[in-house]
Amino acid sequence: MSRRFINQLKENEAINEIYQLSELILRPNKNGNLYLQFAISDRTGTLGGRFWNVSEEQFQSLRVNDYICCEGTVQRFLGNLQFIAKKLSKVDSASISSEDFSRGNTIDTQILLKRLKEITKTLKSTDLRNLIDCFLSDDDFLAKFCAVPAGIKLHHAYPGGLLEHTLYMMEMVIKIAPLYGNRLNSDILLVGAFLHDIGKIEELSSENGLIYTDAGQLLGHPFLGVQILLKKIAETEKLTGESFNAEMAMILQHLIISHHGELENGSSKVPMTLEALALFYIDSLDAKLCEFEKHIIEDPSAGSAWTNYIPQIERKLYKNHAE
Repeated sequence: MSRRFINQLKENEAINEIYQLSELILRPNKNGNLYLQFAISDRTGTLGGRFWNVSEEQFQSLRVNDYICCEGTVQRFLGNLQFIAKKLSKVDSASISSEDFSRGNTIDTQILLKRLKEITKTLKSTDLRNLIDCFLSDDDFLAKFCAVPAGIKLHHAYPGGLLEHTLYMMEMVIKIAPLYGNRLNSDILLVGAFLHDIGKIEELSSENGLIYTDAGQLLGHPFLGVQILLKKIAETEKLTGESFNAEMAMILQHLIISHHGELENGSSKVPMTLEALALFYIDSLDAKLCEFEKHIIEDPSAGSAWTNYIPQIERKLYKNHAE
């Protein structure tokens, strides 16, 4: 019997199928009884769910990224499909077919990395060119940089996602910076695009699903990125026998710690240079386009021109494109 994929599920359908647990939160209802708010996923999409009247022990037996046998019913609530579970039980990952859960985000990292290296050769600043060469000659750094995602759920959340996100931003810099002539330092903006998320090689891991490391939870990728940058500057000085431009080092650190744009978004500083402001918007554009595309691709309402309402972005998305 063929499996039932998420984008095939219909209202009032009884389900007994294996999916991957992608979200898991234990909550109390208004009467104090516990329930699970969760999401299940496969290669076709993601579906939110509820499991009423559970125990702390049941919650502790499950982990995000577990493969679970889901028994229950698909219902519609406030216009959106959701899964109401009667039973959730963990299954051995050896019993599942990885093809059923692969999202199809197969990244040819060697092609992307080759293009990234081509772009960095256009840098005019000797200091910046030496710095980037120090990164690109570090095999350990490159292995991590090409393997980790750029996020856990929202954008580029797949192995190789960080490399893809970084390259797309650098490609945008090449097109945008010349429009502003000498008002934008294209070298600084280009290196800022390369550096802005390097801390994610220490913040995120894709070895056992997509997870935050302890350092990622405690410190965050902007702080970790600055640490990595300062180490590479020290290595560059040792290799070249020359001091790295101190003002340039400060500007690069500012790009990393301000690239989230606003304090409420996690920036420890708001952008205070033209390059930092441009970097924030370029980063946001690529991330948001990827996030919105993900919502469209993973929407469980396969036959509808519109996605379900998406609470994270407070809207539905139109899926049809004019020919």
